[in-house]
Amino acid sequence: MTSMPQREPRHVGLRVIAIYEAVKTLGLILVALAAFHLNRTQNFDHLVHWLEHLSLADTDGLRWKLVNLLQEMGPSKFVAIGIVALGYAVIFGIEGIGLWLGKHWAEWFTVVATGSLIPLELYETLYYFGWLKLATLIGNVVIIIYLVRIALQPRNND
Repeated sequence: MTSMPQREPRHVGLRVIAIYEAVKTLGLILVALAAFHLNRTQNFDHLVHWLEHLSLADTDGLRWKLVNLLQEMGPSKFVAIGIVALGYAVIFGIEGIGLWLGKHWAEWFTVVATGSLIPLELYETLYYFGWLKLATLIGNVVIIIYLVRIALQPRNND
């Protein structure tokens, strides 16, 4: 009597991380689409005009900082922003699909990709503190530790 090969147990954590990667992927695709849309001078000028005439009493200083930043950048810079956003969307998409499918390579790919951003996140958190930045940093460190632990577990080589 032959026994069926044992399948690796599915780790719920891998699915949760895969969903997180999918959300980041979709968010970056939306950023890229918006950036490509703002590349057109007419759309860019319309956004700046709308921001200039928007009345937000509580965030007036922030609004003018945004208007000045947009005007300094100009519409042509949005192509670069869109390309970078799409590049990261592809990386996060590969991570998410690989993790969802339980691929061993995806665990290490995610560790390397996420780990490569830790120095930047640490710098940003230390020098431009924000609670969201701190939460992102902590979350990514936890993801790396979890994935390394999963990736180092012995596996059946079917």
